Amino acid sequence: MDMIIELTSAFFGSMGFAILFRLRKELLIQASLGGMLAWLVFLLVQNGSDAVFVPCLCGAIFAGVYAEGLARFLKAPVILFFITAVVPLIPGSALYYTTENIVARNYEAASLWWNTTMTYAVAISLGIAIIWAILITYHNFKNEQENKQR
Repeated sequence: MDMIIELTSAFFGSMGFAILFRLRKELLIQASLGGMLAWLVFLLVQNGSDAVFVPCLCGAIFAGVYAEGLARFLKAPVILFFITAVVPLIPGSALYYTTENIVARNYEAASLWWNTTMTYAVAISLGIAIIWAILITYHNFKNEQENKQR
C-alpha cells in the first residue's frame, strides 16, 4: 500500500512541475508517468536498503532514457520530460534537514544531511551524464558512418 501512495505522489508531483513549466496539456500524462516510473525504479533498486546512490543513479538513468525516447516519439524538447521525470528523485527532505541543522547550529547533523543531499545530487547528475554521453557518442558514430558512405 505504501508503494502505491508513493507512486501516486510521484505522479502528481511530476504533474505539478509539468504544469508549472506550462507543458502542453496533451503531454502532461506522459511527462508525469516518467516521474512515477523513475520513482518505481528507485524503489525497486533500493528494495529495503538504506543506500541511496545506486537507486537514485538507476532512477536518473531511467528518467534520461524515458525523456529521450518520449521526446523523439512526441517531437518535443527532452528537457521538459527529463525535469518532470527526475522531480521525485530530488532530495527535498535531506536539503530541508541540512538547512534546519545549520540554522540550529548543529553542524555535525548538518554535515550528515549535506552528505546525503550531495549523494542524491551526484547520482542524478551522473545518471543523466551517462545517458547523454552514450547518445552523443552514438550520434557521432552514426554521422561518421554516413559520411564514409558518401
